[in-house]
Amino acid sequence: MPRPHKRRHIQSTPEVLIFKPAGVPARLLKWTTLTLDEVEAIRQIDHLGKSQEEVAEAMGVSRPTVTRIYQSARRKIANVLVNGQALRIEGGPVNFPTEPTERDDEQGCGQGRGRGQGCGHGHGHGRGRKHHGEQDSQQ
Repeated sequence: MPRPHKRRHIQSTPEVLIFKPAGVPARLLKWTTLTLDEVEAIRQIDHLGKSQEEVAEAMGVSRPTVTRIYQSARRKIANVLVNGQALRIEGGPVNFPTEPTERDDEQGCGQGRGRGQGCGHGHGHGRGRKHHGEQDSQQ
């Protein structure tokens, strides 16, 4: 059995979690999933211009791990663009800056997965988004 992934530190979840070609119904498209740690690597390296060493330190992983995450993300993005697929952003072994310590995490919260909407325990994951089941107060 392989060793579990070390959780990667990310700064936030993207505001937009789905991208798809215009004019094509989503049900007809093939979907690719980009994990939150892959998005974070792309954001820091390509958008912010950081080195892989800087990104490794920020994400709490080794530089070779950042290289693998980054290569996987770019391969997926290229496939989506070249083949006209839809892209979904979710999941991955990640920690948010507002998450509890590992000791608290051992109590079975399970946060850091899914679409960044939090675990429902009030830890503040999801970066300002509603928790599951909450209603938008501006409706």
